[in-house]
Amino acid sequence: MPLTRNTASQLLAGALLLMSGALVFASTATDSQRQIFKRVYAEVELGNWAAVDSLDADERRSLEDYVLYPDLRAAWLRATLVNADHAEIDAFLGHHGVLKPARELRYRYALHLADIGYLDEYLAIYEQYYQGLDDERLDCLALQAELEVGRASRVVNRAIDLWTVGESQVDECDPVFEFLDDGDHLDIVDYMRRFELAIDAREFTMAQWLGKSIDQQHIDTAGQWLRAQRNPESFVENADKLDNNETTRDQLIFAIERITYDDPLRALELWTEISRGQRFSAEQELRTARHIALWMARDRLTGAYKQLTALPVAAQNAEVIRWRARTSLRLRNWPNLLADIEAMTATERGTEEWRYWYGIALQRNNRIAEGDAVLQQLAAERSYYGFLAADELGLPYSLVDESFSPDEQRIAELAGRPELIRARELFLVGLDGRGRSEWDAVVRYLEAGDKMQAAILANRWGWHSRAIAAAASVGDFDDLSLRYPLPFHETFREHSEAAGISTTWAYGVARSESLFMRDARSRAGAVGLMQLMPATGKEVARSIKLPYSGLSTLTDPGSNIRLGTFYLGQMADRYGGNRVLATAAYNAGPHRVDAWLPQVGNVDARVWIENIPFNETRGYVKRVLAAETIFHWRMTGQIRRLSDELLVVRAEPKPHRVARN
Repeated sequence: MPLTRNTASQLLAGALLLMSGALVFASTATDSQRQIFKRVYAEVELGNWAAVDSLDADERRSLEDYVLYPDLRAAWLRATLVNADHAEIDAFLGHHGVLKPARELRYRYALHLADIGYLDEYLAIYEQYYQGLDDERLDCLALQAELEVGRASRVVNRAIDLWTVGESQVDECDPVFEFLDDGDHLDIVDYMRRFELAIDAREFTMAQWLGKSIDQQHIDTAGQWLRAQRNPESFVENADKLDNNETTRDQLIFAIERITYDDPLRALELWTEISRGQRFSAEQELRTARHIALWMARDRLTGAYKQLTALPVAAQNAEVIRWRARTSLRLRNWPNLLADIEAMTATERGTEEWRYWYGIALQRNNRIAEGDAVLQQLAAERSYYGFLAADELGLPYSLVDESFSPDEQRIAELAGRPELIRARELFLVGLDGRGRSEWDAVVRYLEAGDKMQAAILANRWGWHSRAIAAAASVGDFDDLSLRYPLPFHETFREHSEAAGISTTWAYGVARSESLFMRDARSRAGAVGLMQLMPATGKEVARSIKLPYSGLSTLTDPGSNIRLGTFYLGQMADRYGGNRVLATAAYNAGPHRVDAWLPQVGNVDARVWIENIPFNETRGYVKRVLAAETIFHWRMTGQIRRLSDELLVVRAEPKPHRVARN
């Protein structure tokens, strides 16, 4: 019988006790148990329990005693949910409901119950576990269930709230919205409210559809937004044919903003023209002028500094002042750079970036003693700017390596916690992401001292991402062996040498990309320890004749390191050995970096880095260079000056070193 509200609460009451009893076995988990688990897990995930049934009696008992046996069972129940015995699922959830795999199963089970029409059972689970969590999918299914059992009066207001959003909702909401429409529960005011939300969300096609339930004017307005989106330059060029009203002005500004991303100078030209014929508000004028000026600076266009400084005071926000300073730096206008940094807030001026360039600007303005004092203080930092400041003054780097003192009793207590035992086993069997989730759920609530002991524990387990993250969360940055570990050392060395790059550089990239997580995935779709896009991985694999199986290749550390180091070597070759450009290309793509190269002449690499348009790539390059410096010291005991590794950026890059001051 499927789970009901009463049985759910009764079963859950004993779940914690049952779980703690089951986890006793985890402290004595053996590698044999892990190997058996790994041998059958992939098949079980596909719904094939025969992989377990085929084990001999001793292996079967060993597996059933393993702390991750509930994960195995949950994987099978998820895979076979359509045909599963509901009583078996109810029993499993009753025994293991607090475990994450059981929570995942419960979510899918709830969806399954709704799908097959077990509405009372679905509502019982929904009301106990999901109500109020703002999960639109489950909320709409709950409203469907209410409608099916004849409780329409409880649906209308909640359904209207779910309907009134600027984007399309999940498919599960369609029947509920049909109920609203068929029952005339939506009036023109509701449609107009959602129309405005759709416009604000830039969902113009949806707005056009909503306009059909309002009037022709709204349909036309949405169509005009679509024209501004699809062909913004033509839209602005024909501004004189448009009505002079508030909506048109909003559309023109939207179009100008889109043009700016591709061609700031054309945007400035068109903005100057239409400003004569339309009465834009002061706020619109400030925002648009600032947007154009900032993109002129990011694109390193002539006249950018003049455009930035000509902005009214009300438009001079922190980002404008940063790009004023970066542009002054690019133009090597040291008096302006001093003035720009002094115009920043005290907090902004206090960052390492602007402390460094303030010190340099003081020196270049013949205020040598003042500049040296600023740089000397900064040189005490173990960071990108700390290293550059030390280089400027010829000082040693601050590479203090102080290991945090282990508290063996506390470490043993943490290692014995059932939740962390589970997390470790998940990591050891290759289910890293699940393990991280369970580890983080515990460690985030520890006190600072215990977090550092947890970092030491994770480091001993070889779980470097969790060790680095735990140490960083409490501000402990001096245990370099913990924060800059050397996992997969022989693999990195072998493939780096084959690719013609330094092992320390490859380590700097891998740490910055993934904290050495073999299964890491970015929002952009990059995968693995060195964060390769699948298309890039496939192309590189073909070129080095490495068998490629998609995700399984990219999440295999050896294969990922081989592919990543080879690609990094390709970027180094493309840019004449310039690691600054190659590192930026690894992050943002070579075609973007090509567009950022100077048109003529040479640019100091430090200055070029500061003028990278993307905040993410700018920070990434600095992190990799600093990490490489630390890895070199860790691996050799020698200091390699960061400035010695920075090559001049040329229009056609070739190896050429920056002369230190």
